[in-house]
Order: sequence, then C-alpha cells, then structure tokens
Amino acid sequence: MEKHDISNSEDIKLMVDTFYEKVNQQTDLSAVFNDFAKVNWESHLPKMYSFWTKMLLGEGNYNGRPFDPHIPLPINETHFANWLRIFIQNMDEHFKGPIAESAKVRAQNIAQVFQHKLANIHHNETN
Repeated sequence: MEKHDISNSEDIKLMVDTFYEKVNQQTDLSAVFNDFAKVNWESHLPKMYSFWTKMLLGEGNYNGRPFDPHIPLPINETHFANWLRIFIQNMDEHFKGPIAESAKVRAQNIAQVFQHKLANIHHNETN
C-alpha cells in the first residue's frame, strides 16, 4: 500500500487506532493505560480522534485539557521515550507527507512538555 499524507478523519482514525494497538502491545505502556489509568477505550479513542483532528487538520471541536489526566500516573522518561518511539514508527509505517511530519513534531513537543511539567509537579511535591 502506498503511503499518503494525513488528509481527513479516516486517516486520523487509522493513525490513532494503529498507534494505540501498538501501545497496548508494549508492556510498560499498556500497564500505565490499562492498570493505572484504567482507560475506557470506548471514550478515550474518540477524544484522541478529536484531539489529533484539531491539531493536524484544524477541524473539530476538541477543547479538553490533555495534560491533567497524566498528573497522577506513574510515568517517567522511559515511558515517554517508548510512547514517542511507537508514535513515530506508526506514523512512518502508515503515512508520508508534511502533515505526517507535523504530527511527529507535535508528538515530540507534547512528550517534552508533559515530561517537564510532570517533573516540576513531582519536584514541588517532594520539597
């Protein structure tokens, strides 16, 4: 199958679904999502479709606070590195083009910002 760029909601759905399939196959990340966060996938996946549609296509009505649910989770640099590695591999496996590249950059930025914010929160809790 020839790769193409992300251009519509079907592409976003493919991106999100295949990514989370891979996440759920990775032991450490699966534990965070399923054992600690107890993610309800039926409600989580549509939120992710909406989030990435807004981020990449400028469409949709996502207006959540994506960072807040991560605060209580036992996640560290390794989790973020694995999440990002899987995200980039998944993008490279399915898509090619400027929007796909933008998705990878956005994912890197999200991982860095979340990691930094969590480190600050945990540092302040211990002081």
